[in-house]
Amino acid sequence: MIRFAEWHPGLRKGLRHRGALVGLALIGVFLVMAATSPLVAPRDPLAQNLAQRLEAPSAEYPLGTDDFGRDILSRVLYGARISLRVGVVAVAISLFIGGTIGLVSGFYGGTLDLLVMRLMDVLLAFPAILLAIAVVAVLGPSLTNAMVAVGITGIPVYARLVRGVVLQVKSLEYVTAARALGAGDARLVLRAVLPNCVAPLLVQTSLGLATAVLDAAGLSFLGLGAQPPTPEWGAMLSQGRELILDAPWALTAPGLAILLSVLGFNLLGDGLRDALDPRA
Repeated sequence: MIRFAEWHPGLRKGLRHRGALVGLALIGVFLVMAATSPLVAPRDPLAQNLAQRLEAPSAEYPLGTDDFGRDILSRVLYGARISLRVGVVAVAISLFIGGTIGLVSGFYGGTLDLLVMRLMDVLLAFPAILLAIAVVAVLGPSLTNAMVAVGITGIPVYARLVRGVVLQVKSLEYVTAARALGAGDARLVLRAVLPNCVAPLLVQTSLGLATAVLDAAGLSFLGLGAQPPTPEWGAMLSQGRELILDAPWALTAPGLAILLSVLGFNLLGDGLRDALDPRA
């Protein structure tokens, strides 16, 4: 039986890439946090105890408490579930819609390709966070709408990425030969085009997860994403920003969580890019 690491030579190289290993380890830690937070969190993340508000880190409260007396450690642990879910859902929206658009546009070309790519250029002309804010302003502030907004901002990136791969592949000899032998569009797309999109999409998905987590945290920080008292990292930063002098621990922990999770996805994406680059 062929081991998974031997399925693609690039994967074996990726497993030896130090940056990718560090990123994978960081992501693994946050996945474990998200999966086990109901079991390992010492307290209810929503439970308030005003008698112990703004407690400094101690044996009882390892990361301290916020201005409502809520345990910050428990809120950070539960926040991993929310922030990672937001990132995964947002990237899934971008990948499915953007990938489909790029596939159809690149494969059929012509006027359709011209119109679709001009629309993608218009979306790319807006800074991602401003476009996300505009979408949330239309839909209303909520965690679900923040996922949709961040997902929409990523559609042009995936569309142009997949379109570029499709344009390269569809002109190759084996695709032309398959078409000459009577292969239909569906067979060409599934057997010849899509497999060539896997490597760049893996890299972009990892990098996109980092961007999605960061953008979603930014929307929550502005009050457009997760609403209080939801233990989301960006919302926790927003609630603790006024306490930076009196209780810096209230925003240090969620800030580090965002930093390390984004760093993990970026390191993994860079490692995958180096490992799956056919020129390497």
